[in-house]
Amino acid sequence: MSRIIKKPIIIPEEVNVSDLKEKLEVKGPKGFLVLAKIPLVKIEIKEKEVWITKENETKQAKMNSGTMWRLIANAIKGVTEGFQKVLEIEGVGYRAELQGKNLVLYLGFSHPVNVLIPEGINVRVEKNQIIIDGIDKELVGRFASNVRKLRPPEPYKGKGIHYQGEYILRKAGKKAVGS
Repeated sequence: MSRIIKKPIIIPEEVNVSDLKEKLEVKGPKGFLVLAKIPLVKIEIKEKEVWITKENETKQAKMNSGTMWRLIANAIKGVTEGFQKVLEIEGVGYRAELQGKNLVLYLGFSHPVNVLIPEGINVRVEKNQIIIDGIDKELVGRFASNVRKLRPPEPYKGKGIHYQGEYILRKAGKKAVGS
């Protein structure tokens, strides 16, 4: 049950939130996002605040109201600051490069892996890091997850792609166990 809806979402000066029938449009300095409204939730825009209320007291209405509150807050943060994920590549010969709208990864396979970068995402490659940023939190997270899935870190030497700051649980090898 969500209690976060008791607080309003503050709209910064440079952001404009408009309520369309089935959608909510958020415009800001970095771009605009369109959110689909979730059922059982009422959205009111008063001056520079967005208020979320439940249509009834069912459990589903309570869950949907908290979800909608967080989606709107993330959209406002996205169009003002944006979101960023940093992936690190570890392993001998493992590297990444950009070729137009493709991210080309050399991950120890017999061939390079090409990943198409979706619209709304910016990707930079610096040494052994892939920096992914954009205004849509879900799109940034999903793309980073898909890139990480191509070669997840293995538990013995930690080779592969992992998020920056992610802890990789290491296993002892044969030599360490045998002695």
